Amino acid sequence: MDDLLSEFLTETNEGVAQLDVQLVELEQNPSKELLSSIFRLVHTIKGTCGFLGLPRLEKVAHAGENVLGKFRDGELPVTPEAVSLIFRSMDTIKGILSALEQTEKEPEGDDTQLIADLNAMADGKAAAAPATPAEPAAGHAPVVEESAEPMAAAPAEVTEQQEAAVPAVAETPAEVPPETVKAAAPPAAAAEGAAKESSLAQSIRVNVDVLEDLMTMVSELVLTRNQLLQISRMQKDSEFTPPLQRLNHVVSELQEGVMKTRMQPIGNAWSKLPRIVRDLSIELKKKIDLQMLGADTELDRQVLEMIKDPLTHMVRNSGDHGIEGPADRIKAGKPETGRITLNAYHEGGHIIIEISDDGKGLPIDMIKKKAVKNGLATESELEALSDQQIMQFIFKPGFSTAAQVTSVSGRGVGMDVVRTNIEKIGGTIDMNSVYGKGSRFLIKIPLTLAIVSALIVECAGERFAVPQLSVIELVRTSARSEYRIEHINNASVLRLRNRLLPLISLRELLKLEDNNAERKEDECFIVVAQVGASTFGIMVDRVFDTEEIVVKPVSPILRHINIFSGNTILGDGSVIMILDPNGIASNVGEIQGAALDGADAQASQKSKQGSRQALLLFRAGSKAPKAVPLALVARLEDVDMETVELSNGKPVVQYRGKLMPLVPIQEGYEIKRTGNQPVLVFADNERSMGLIVDEIVDIVEDNMNVELSTDKTGLMGSAIISGKATDVIDIGYYLDLAFPDWFGVKDEDTFGEEKTNNILLVDDSPFFRNLLTPLLTVAGYKVTTAENPLQAIKLMEGEQLYDAVVSDIEMPGMNGFDFVTKLRQDEKWRATPVIAMSSHTTPRDLERGRQVGFTDYVAKFDREGLLQALHHSLKVGGTA
Repeated sequence: MDDLLSEFLTETNEGVAQLDVQLVELEQNPSKELLSSIFRLVHTIKGTCGFLGLPRLEKVAHAGENVLGKFRDGELPVTPEAVSLIFRSMDTIKGILSALEQTEKEPEGDDTQLIADLNAMADGKAAAAPATPAEPAAGHAPVVEESAEPMAAAPAEVTEQQEAAVPAVAETPAEVPPETVKAAAPPAAAAEGAAKESSLAQSIRVNVDVLEDLMTMVSELVLTRNQLLQISRMQKDSEFTPPLQRLNHVVSELQEGVMKTRMQPIGNAWSKLPRIVRDLSIELKKKIDLQMLGADTELDRQVLEMIKDPLTHMVRNSGDHGIEGPADRIKAGKPETGRITLNAYHEGGHIIIEISDDGKGLPIDMIKKKAVKNGLATESELEALSDQQIMQFIFKPGFSTAAQVTSVSGRGVGMDVVRTNIEKIGGTIDMNSVYGKGSRFLIKIPLTLAIVSALIVECAGERFAVPQLSVIELVRTSARSEYRIEHINNASVLRLRNRLLPLISLRELLKLEDNNAERKEDECFIVVAQVGASTFGIMVDRVFDTEEIVVKPVSPILRHINIFSGNTILGDGSVIMILDPNGIASNVGEIQGAALDGADAQASQKSKQGSRQALLLFRAGSKAPKAVPLALVARLEDVDMETVELSNGKPVVQYRGKLMPLVPIQEGYEIKRTGNQPVLVFADNERSMGLIVDEIVDIVEDNMNVELSTDKTGLMGSAIISGKATDVIDIGYYLDLAFPDWFGVKDEDTFGEEKTNNILLVDDSPFFRNLLTPLLTVAGYKVTTAENPLQAIKLMEGEQLYDAVVSDIEMPGMNGFDFVTKLRQDEKWRATPVIAMSSHTTPRDLERGRQVGFTDYVAKFDREGLLQALHHSLKVGGTA
C-alpha cells in the first residue's frame, strides 16, 4: 500500500472511530468546541481526498462538512434528525475507508440520495433522513445488527486501527491507539499544534506485531530469570547472588515497561456504546442515559479485544430487557429517563467492570417458567433454589426471556456466550438483580493474559499452578485442628467460619495415583477459590510459593479438558499445567447448592449472634496476644531479614517490584538481622506496609468488644477474644507511620466518649469499612456497614433505625451526592445527620455537599475529625 494512503487511513480511522461518541454528545449538549473538533476532522478528510484522488469520499465528506458548518455558524439547529443524517454520512465514510484498506481503491456505490439529503439539510429544507439507523455502505459492518454468533472475538491484528479512539481536538494530545507507543497528532490538529509540538514528547508509530514479538521475548526472559533465581536459592552465599538480584530488578522493570506499551484505556472498548444506546432508544422509543465511569482504566490490548463484544451485548440487553418505556417508568415512580451505568476500576491486580441499570430487573417467575419449558430443571428442583441461583439460568445456552424475537434480542444467543468469552480469558461474571429496581453485573478479569501471578501446589507428586486472581485463602486441615473435612451425602465439605464450603479433590478429579500410602485423607491443604458468586475449596497435598508465570497455550490434544487453561515452565525447568478455576467449579456439582443453603442458614444464625468477625491473633513485643481484623490484612509473609535495606534510616524491603516500609510494633523493638521474620502486609491503592511481628498465633472468629481503653499509642484497647485478654491494635496508627499521606491527612489520637447510637457506614472499599468499624466501635457506636448506596437504602427500608449515616462520596453505581439527595426525599430520614467522607475537600465540593443535604464534610480519613463531626451532629441534630 502507498505510504501516503496508509498514513491517511491510519489517521482518519483514529478520528472517525471517536465521532460516534462526539456526535452523541453533540446531540445532548451542543458546544462550540465540540462542533469545531468534528468540523475540523471532516474538513481534513475532504481536503486530503482531493490530493489522493478519492472523489467519492470527497463528495460525501464535502456534503457532511456543509451541514456541520451550518451547525458551527449557528445557522442550523442541532436536532436529532440532523445528527441522524450526519451519522448516515459517517457510516458511509467508514465503509469507504474499510474498502480502501482492503483493496486500496474506492468501492463502487451511489451516494446521490445521501448527498442530496445533506445538501437539503444545509439549505434548511426537510431531508429524507430516517430517524432510525440507516444501512451502512458496502464494506462496513452494521453497527447495531446482531449476528448469529455476536460474541466472536475480534482478531488481534493491525486492523484494530479502525477501532482506535483518538479525538481530533487540536488543543489536547490524542489518546494512544492500539498500535502506537504515543500517538502522533491527527492531521486536523497538526497545523494548529505545530507551535506546541516542540514542548510535547517525541512519539513514533509502532506496528502491533513488533510489540507482540517484544512481549514474547520478555516472557522468555522472565522464564530464564526464574530459572536463575531457582539455582541461586539452592546455592547459598554464591558470588552470583548480587548480580542476579540486580538482574531480577531490571527484568521486573523491563516487564512492567513492555506491559505498559500493551495497555489501553478501557474507554476504547466503549467508544461505540453511546451510538448504540442512542440508536436503541430511537428504535425502542425509550429514553436512556448512558453513564461511563473509569474510561481511563487501562488493561492489556488482548484482553480489551476479548471483552468488546460481551460489553456491547450486555449494554444492549440492559437497554432492551432492562430499561422500561417512559410510561411504565413514570407509573413505577421512576424518572422518565432510564440509566445504564458502566464503571471500571482496578482492584488487586485485576479489572472490575460493573454494568448496572435502574430498570425492571430480572423476572424470577418468568425465568422459572422458561427453565421448566426448556427442560433445565423441574418445578420441585426450582423450589429448592434461591433467587440468586435461579437467576443463573440466564447464562444457559438458548435461554431468553424476550416475548418476541427482534433485531435487538430474543434469539437465545447471548449471555451464555458472554460468560464463555469472559471465562476464556480467566475472568468471572456475577450478577445481582432486584425485580422492579434494576440489575447489576460484575465482571472480574485479569489485567493481562501474558504473565500472571500463580500459586504453585502439588497433588499426588504432580505440581500445578492456580491463578492467584481466584485464590481467596489457604486452609490446612487435620484431625487435630478446628478445620476438619466433613461429609454430607458422600460429598466433602469444610466448615469454615460458620459456613459450609464444598470441596473437590484434585486427585479424584484428575484420577491421579498417589504412591504415598502413609498419607492421611483428612490432612491436606485447601485452596479456597472464588468463581463469580460461588466459593469452593480445592484439596491438594502441598502448597509452595507464588510465582510469576508465563502462560503458554494448552496443547490441542488437551483442549477438550476444561480444567486446564494453559501450561508454564517453572524456574527448575519443569513444565506444569495451569488449572482453570472456572472449569473446576463446573465439577463441584450438587454440593454447591447444599453448601450455599448451609451458608444461608449459618448466616442467619450468625446475624442473631451479633457482629462477629474474623480476627488475626499474633504476638509482638511481649507475650500478650494482639489482634487485628483479618479483612484488613492483605497477606502474611516470612521476610528474609538479610534482604532488608535502610531508606532514610527506616527499614524497607523490595516487595513485588516496589519498596515496602517495615514498621515495628513499638519504639525500641529489636529487629532481627538474620533469619526470617513474620510480617503482616497491609495494602491499599497500590501501596503496601509491613508490620513486623514475632509470631502468628491463630485466626479466630469472635466479637471484638473493646472493654478497656488505653492511652498507649498504636492500641485501641483490650478485649476478650477466644477467652483471653487481648490488645486490639490501631492499624491506622501504623499505616500513618509508614505513609503520612495514606489517608490524605495526618491522623491524631482518636476522640470519643461512651455512646449507644446506631451508625450506618457506607463505603465501597472493604479496606476502609474494616478500618473504620473498630474505630467507631471503640468510640461507643454500634456500627452497621453497607458496601454501596443501594444496599444502604435497602437496609434503611427495614425496621432498623440509624442515628447517623457516614457515607463515602466516590462510589460506583450511585455516588454519595445522589445517595443523600434520595435520602432527604424520605420524611423518615430527612433530619438524620449524614457525614460525608471524601479525599476531595475543595470549596466547590463542600458547597455541593451542603446543597444536597450533608450535615458535615470530613476529609478521608481524618479520624479525629470524623468522631468530632459525629459527636457534634448527634448532639445538635438535624442537617446543616
